[in-house]
Amino acid sequence: MIPITIFEGQKIAVFGLGGSGLATLKALAAGGAELFAYDDKEASRDKAAEIERVEICDLKAADWSQFAALVLAPGVPLTHPEPHWSVRMAKDAGVEVIGDIELFCRQRRASGIDSPFIAITGTNGKSTTTALITHLLSEAGLDVQMGGNIGTPVLALEPLAPDRIYVIEVSSYQIDLAPTIDPSIGVLMNISADHLDRHGDLMNYARIKSRLVTASDLAVVALDDRLSANVASNLRLKGHAVVTVSGFGNERAMIAAPDGVLQSMEGDFLFNLDQARALRGTHNAQNAAAAIAVARQLDLPPAALTHGLKSFGGLEHRMEEVGATAGMLFINDSKATNADATSRALASFHRIHWILGGLAKAGGITTLVDYFDRIEHAYLIGEAATEFAETLAKHGVAFSHCSHMDVALDHAVKACSERAIVEDKADRVILLSPACASFDQFPNFMKRGDIFREAVQHYLQTGSVAVDPAHLETGGLANEEQ
Repeated sequence: MIPITIFEGQKIAVFGLGGSGLATLKALAAGGAELFAYDDKEASRDKAAEIERVEICDLKAADWSQFAALVLAPGVPLTHPEPHWSVRMAKDAGVEVIGDIELFCRQRRASGIDSPFIAITGTNGKSTTTALITHLLSEAGLDVQMGGNIGTPVLALEPLAPDRIYVIEVSSYQIDLAPTIDPSIGVLMNISADHLDRHGDLMNYARIKSRLVTASDLAVVALDDRLSANVASNLRLKGHAVVTVSGFGNERAMIAAPDGVLQSMEGDFLFNLDQARALRGTHNAQNAAAAIAVARQLDLPPAALTHGLKSFGGLEHRMEEVGATAGMLFINDSKATNADATSRALASFHRIHWILGGLAKAGGITTLVDYFDRIEHAYLIGEAATEFAETLAKHGVAFSHCSHMDVALDHAVKACSERAIVEDKADRVILLSPACASFDQFPNFMKRGDIFREAVQHYLQTGSVAVDPAHLETGGLANEEQ
């Protein structure tokens, strides 16, 4: 835990008591703050009440003039679609609204301990890049802490120390709550439309994302989308230190990956990404380029970088290989909760049997048309099934309505097996890459991916997919349309 001493003896309001909220309470309590906390969920309030120096109270009835700050959980709306009532009350009382990343940044400055702080953001790829940077540094024997929007809340990490490196994934919600964020190295992977319900429009979302690299000592920016490339250009015009990267053969990039060969502009680093099974696809080439750019700034030698890339195992739910058998490769890409994320998986494989659907984001899958010639069959689940069926039918893609993922997997396995017998022995990929949020059928994308992995493992062990009978009542190939 990182004790937050900057509010010692002061009264702090905290709203949102999930994982990061509880870690925030513990860190502030350890630093001597008086805490007044609330959450809409009783179970969360009960957990918080067990922490010393925490009083559970109805913040709607509180005297806000007594508070030095409101620490808000990142999942609570700050501005859109409208400010949460706690935000309105704080602002009416002149109380600042901040989050756990801001607390970390302020404590880091106040402590005088110059712990390197590497912050990674982007619409897609930030989790893999965060994990890969951490892996490269830890494999080289450095003291590394990874957290933030991935895994461990930032304030639950080990205490600040001079040679301890913090590699932190930061979401747009967290940046919005961190007005003085100041990374040693800030990484911007890409910007595409996402979370617009929370940020108003694409330009405001892009502005929030770009603030992380603008405030960093050194910016690492990928050039593979227009908005990010503009951020890099603007930073350079202002004299900011920038390292540019690309997952393609971009001549303007200082580290790029033409045809999957990762290389530096100086010519002192060369690595064929075919040697890194967990880094398939152009999107992972971009992730690797960004990670190498960061690691080189910390003086890791080429041999250490090569070893780290080869030994990286990837992340769960991010193009995770969960099984293989004769003629079939099973990929869990449940983290792909929007079309842009799914495009990276579709670009990485041919002969795809695609399981998709859930709660659709704006635009659905219309931006994925260029990859439809790779789809042998699509299996539609969740609320988006009807909308996606219209798009697929318009472009001549064969698809089936399936009530749930286990039904989809069952039909995909059978279809692949039949084709392998009738046509050829070429591998086909059964890909879960939903291009949707999960909340219509699953509590989160992790659970969705876990269920897929478990179903695949059951098939590999028994030769059949265990289908919940309830899932056969509303779908299956009875609704098939070609």
